[in-house]
Amino acid sequence: MSTAKSDFKRITTNSVLTMKQEGEKISMLTAYDYTLAKIIDHAGIDIILVGDSASNVMAGHETTLPITLDQMIYHASSVVRAAQRSLVVVDLPFGSYQGDSKNALKSSIRIMKESGAHAIKLEGGHEVIASVQRILTAGIPVMGHLGLTPQSIYKFGTYTVRAKEEEEAEKLMKDAHALEDAGCFALVLEKIPRALAKRVAESLSIPVIGIGAGPDVDGQVLVLHDMLGMTHEFSPRFLRRYLSLFEEITGAVKSYVSDVKSNDFPNKNESYGG
Repeated sequence: MSTAKSDFKRITTNSVLTMKQEGEKISMLTAYDYTLAKIIDHAGIDIILVGDSASNVMAGHETTLPITLDQMIYHASSVVRAAQRSLVVVDLPFGSYQGDSKNALKSSIRIMKESGAHAIKLEGGHEVIASVQRILTAGIPVMGHLGLTPQSIYKFGTYTVRAKEEEEAEKLMKDAHALEDAGCFALVLEKIPRALAKRVAESLSIPVIGIGAGPDVDGQVLVLHDMLGMTHEFSPRFLRRYLSLFEEITGAVKSYVSDVKSNDFPNKNESYGG
């Protein structure tokens, strides 16, 4: 069992590299607002990802595609104001970087300047290398993302496990090395076979963080609302729910409604005056 070995006052891109080198697992969760970001930062999370999953969790969209750059900056700004220790990484949303490295740089600069975030994340391998390199010229740290890439859901047509076949697995390996060579400081692997994720993590010098990629990588990431059981209809194999807040919040709201209807709330002690 890996426990914290380093007492970092502030997590940086160098911190997570040190954690990999020392065998300390990296913890990462999503957050999209000030209140929850403040809680998980205080609890000791290493990296907060302002994910484009806000499109699903916060706005109710079916996919991550609709969320805009302006909306991502809004969420990121809220999270940055809360984070005192965590490294804050922000997803580049769909349409803000694909096929245009100049636009990728412009989008990344907007995120960094307007939100105060510490790094950006983008999806893809060889096809985004030019964007990675251009973003890095501005001194902006980049985290890569391979495997199941939700922004490409209409290309894949399914959310099933990726890279099960040898050809796709070898492409993923090549993409991972290309992202490292281009200068990415870390890599997310989503929903790929455990053995392949282990190969990638062992072959790269940068940290590899998994979601549905098994335990043999350098860290783990989950969507906070899934992990807390606030979303109750989403149950992939890789998700461990640490709370059941959907049931608890529902119960609390029902109690409030009942107390208001029965005139039990507010009582004498919850009122002002005589």
